[in-house]
Amino acid sequence: MIGLLEAFTRPLLRLLDAEDAHRLAIYALKLPPFVKLVADDPRIAVRAFGLNFPNPVGMAAGFDKHAEVPDALLKLGFGFVEVGTVTPLPQVGNLRPRVFRLPHDQGVINRLGFNSEGAEAVLRRLAARANAGGIVGVNVGANKESVDRIADYVRLIETFAPVVGYFSINISSPNTPGLRELQQAKMFDDLLARVMDARARMSRQAGTTPVLIKIAPDLTLNELDDLVGGARRHRVDGMIVGNTTLARPPTLRDQTVAKEAGGLSGRPLFTRATRMLAETYVRVEGAFPLIGVGGIDSGATAVAKIRAGACLIQLYSALVFHGLRLVASIKSELSNELRRGAHKGIDELVGADAAAMTAEKWPE
Repeated sequence: MIGLLEAFTRPLLRLLDAEDAHRLAIYALKLPPFVKLVADDPRIAVRAFGLNFPNPVGMAAGFDKHAEVPDALLKLGFGFVEVGTVTPLPQVGNLRPRVFRLPHDQGVINRLGFNSEGAEAVLRRLAARANAGGIVGVNVGANKESVDRIADYVRLIETFAPVVGYFSINISSPNTPGLRELQQAKMFDDLLARVMDARARMSRQAGTTPVLIKIAPDLTLNELDDLVGGARRHRVDGMIVGNTTLARPPTLRDQTVAKEAGGLSGRPLFTRATRMLAETYVRVEGAFPLIGVGGIDSGATAVAKIRAGACLIQLYSALVFHGLRLVASIKSELSNELRRGAHKGIDELVGADAAAMTAEKWPE
């Protein structure tokens, strides 16, 4: 049924402005019924950050920014959902148009700028579904006009700790001026000290909520060394690699659209993001798990991302071009990969190719 509906609606959605099509998709997900059609293969279950994921395929941040449809997405087969980015105060983000499709490249450029209904609205929705089950994380960011951006992250930890499965600390969006400066060693150390202190304080009443750091794929290796070192020193629970890129690969075919400012996601990001994932994996040395995101659009790319070092994966942009059937397709291919290699679980694949990948030529 999902396949039939998507075959009819996806061409229509592509006729709309990208952001309008997204809003329509959110509205459609609010309509019942949404039922999970096939039980997950137990072999693809993953335990990470102290949480049990029924499968490793997650919805990345950016789709359900305001926590409107996390349960519908879980029922459609995602192993977990990350809502946001959420900012403490409501903000409209950048001027439209601010989302652009690259159909020939199967990529998307966005310069949304943390458009958010704010913490209060999102908290109300997450609190209402707190006993519904399933893993829902929240991606948190700072307000554009904030005078103390680290304080914004602390405030969001304090706000959402009782109602979410994990935090994703977004310091890598390219669309909020100055935000990526929080990835610089000194500021990053200050950020982690305050965030982890807030998590410890909240754990007394809400339990320990995992804290993950979402990094950019555009880091230098020296910058990556600093970030991984800081993350290990402050005992964060994991990292998400990575966000959208400011780079524009020379192979892009939609050259006119490629000139738009913003972060590039989708298929053109895969090689760069996966290399950064492998580089991160070898530096982490098993201290904490990684989530791989960026350019996953098939079972093969999902397997490659896991073999580069991810125990969990996330996707979003590929759904624009392949629809929700992609989720089931990826899970099926993961099961097949385990069967072909006589592996008992995903953990036996994680990082298998990471060291070899770091010896390859750096991608353009």
